[in-house]
Amino acid sequence: MYELIQVSDACYYIQSPAKIGLVKLNDTEVCLIDSGNDKDAGRKVRKILDANGWKLIAIYNTHSNADHIGGNKYLQGQTGCKIYAPGIECDFTRHPVLEPSFLYGGCPCKDLRHKFLMAQESSVEYLTKDVLPNGFEVIHLPGHFFDMVGFRTSDDVVYLADCLSSRETLDKYQIGFIYDVAAYIKTLEMVKALKAKIFVPAHAAVTEDIIELAQYNIDKVHEIGEKIVDFCREPLYFEALLQKLFTAYGLEMNFEQYVLVGSTVRSYLSWLKDMGRLNAKFENNMLLWEQS
Repeated sequence: MYELIQVSDACYYIQSPAKIGLVKLNDTEVCLIDSGNDKDAGRKVRKILDANGWKLIAIYNTHSNADHIGGNKYLQGQTGCKIYAPGIECDFTRHPVLEPSFLYGGCPCKDLRHKFLMAQESSVEYLTKDVLPNGFEVIHLPGHFFDMVGFRTSDDVVYLADCLSSRETLDKYQIGFIYDVAAYIKTLEMVKALKAKIFVPAHAAVTEDIIELAQYNIDKVHEIGEKIVDFCREPLYFEALLQKLFTAYGLEMNFEQYVLVGSTVRSYLSWLKDMGRLNAKFENNMLLWEQS
């Protein structure tokens, strides 16, 4: 873990729970794509920088989930680097309490205010074309989170952030976090058409061909959608549906899984309702979901 792996002349990634991209800008200066999940990750990245005599100039955050911005504050404090994040992700990174608040749908209790859902604040600026290194291209990857992006470098390495998960992760956890299901599928269809020297997903193996894995992720989304529609043969309130999904997939409920999977299931319900496959109705002061 935290091994530096080279994938092209200038591009590397640091093997970690959420892969950290590292790109050499010249002989001495580098930038990072994301920063890991906490201060300890930041320290390990700093050791890699020091061992190679590299100066960190900037961190480009793909999105604001805590496991991608957790090292921001430490590394910025140690190096004075700039940090950039796209759109709404910049606001969430500036105010990390927004992530557990969004997931929970209200003021988060202490059980949700931990490093896995709420990183430390860092000084972040909006990502724009003029702050990108020479040869960098932003790839918009909405769906997993609000304004998530990936990057293509000058030597044709594509960093894909969280737009897909490994087969192993999907088979184990089944319901991966998604904010906008329709946008997620559209992003994956776009990713299937991408060409690159190599793809570096944050939560899957580095590969030269992303098509099969992208399709596996798409298929899993449709599988979950069909299961939700099937469960709603009879009207169900949200908590009952969530329980059925946890039971069907052998998942274990805790506070963190409740908000992550719960938020995702609400996104599926919105998607299915907008497609006309589910109806929502209010009965006895409860919101019920049923097949159209």
